[in-house]
Amino acid sequence: MEEAVWKATDVKEKVCEWRSPEQLKDLLDLELREGGEAHPQILQRCRDAIRYSVKTGHPRFFNQLYAGMDPYSLVGRFITEAINPSLYTYEVAPVFLLTEEAVLQKMIEIIGWQEGGDGIFSPGGSVSNMYAVNVARYHHCPDVKVLGLSALPRLVMFTSQECHYSVAKAAAFLGIGTNNVYVIPSDKRGKMIPAEFEKQVQRAKDEGALPFMVNATAGTTVLGAFDPLEEIADICERHNLWMHVDVTNSVAWNPHKMLMAGLQCCAFMVRDKTNLLQRCHSAQASYLFQQDKFYDVSYDTGDKSIQCSRKPDAFKFWLMWKAIGTKGLEERVDRALAMARYLAEEIKKRDGFRLVMEPEYTNVCFWYIPPSLRDMADGPEFWRNVHVAPVVKERMMKKGSMMVGYQPHGDKANFFRQIIISPQVSREDMDFLLDQIHSLGMDL
Repeated sequence: MEEAVWKATDVKEKVCEWRSPEQLKDLLDLELREGGEAHPQILQRCRDAIRYSVKTGHPRFFNQLYAGMDPYSLVGRFITEAINPSLYTYEVAPVFLLTEEAVLQKMIEIIGWQEGGDGIFSPGGSVSNMYAVNVARYHHCPDVKVLGLSALPRLVMFTSQECHYSVAKAAAFLGIGTNNVYVIPSDKRGKMIPAEFEKQVQRAKDEGALPFMVNATAGTTVLGAFDPLEEIADICERHNLWMHVDVTNSVAWNPHKMLMAGLQCCAFMVRDKTNLLQRCHSAQASYLFQQDKFYDVSYDTGDKSIQCSRKPDAFKFWLMWKAIGTKGLEERVDRALAMARYLAEEIKKRDGFRLVMEPEYTNVCFWYIPPSLRDMADGPEFWRNVHVAPVVKERMMKKGSMMVGYQPHGDKANFFRQIIISPQVSREDMDFLLDQIHSLGMDL
């Protein structure tokens, strides 16, 4: 509690205590031996693990799409780790199956599916996207479950150039093939272009392939862009395509990100009341899913999952939601958006900072331009020299003052991608971010 919770969330402490891999191997003494160690030594191992880990709950950890530490979620994780359940049947995880069901029902209500739906918590958004591809394929070609890929026509799916890399991984893993993922161009703000999407659907049809689904994105990883979901949905309706993300067919929602439920907490939900998830994934293992049990076996939901053992990831979200209410979750999102707007306005005011574009979400992308480049005219030489983000990132990590990500994007030179998630973040933290980047990079 002292090291991993209180100190790790204290703004006066370091975000990280950087060591190289070789240095860290020596410090941790990773070798596993025949004999065990005394408890004082094991306690020191625990302290070292905490000390040299990145403190993702720190108010100045901006590096990923998750951040902060919610106390109720943390207590929920303590409980589930201690109980150590697996969510396949009601008989071994009654509390956690019921809380998962309650959370999914409320999330489906918020999405707006008035007729209801179904869902399952999965080990990450990437797996939720894989669920979507598998369910969409089964929906179009139910024989695939029994007959396999040899019985199918060539399937084609669609996604934007800004999509998460897990979409291509899902196509590879499920045997669809990455060449059959048709990538749709995005506009300058990172949104899928609907007209280009429809052109690619027609292309697939002209090739004799079967177009079966599109993956749309509500908040892209880098730019935070939202695809034009309604226009994409209209195209899907015209061409009988499964649409993942929008209310048409299925949604992946990760409460461990902006809602701070703690890693991992990811739901896959489908607009279906025909047991599509069950039909697509069930194996009917007789040692788990006996139909003559003494209780209602509809609560044995594990056969909807591609997993057998499954962690109760919904419980921490349920406990947090009970504690702060829907209003509290809404306030977290509103605060993050307000902080993003504040940061964007501060960037506009400061010499040496330039927005990549106006933020649509809480991803604030910007360049830092050191004094040595500020009088240089825009042009190829200028943009070659603006490549300062990697050096600034190295310096901030070795100092331990904060963590913020960077990347190139298309033809754009490396820029910082500031993600604002945690409600612990203040305007002072935003000011510190800009001051620190300038302090670390002003000599470049």
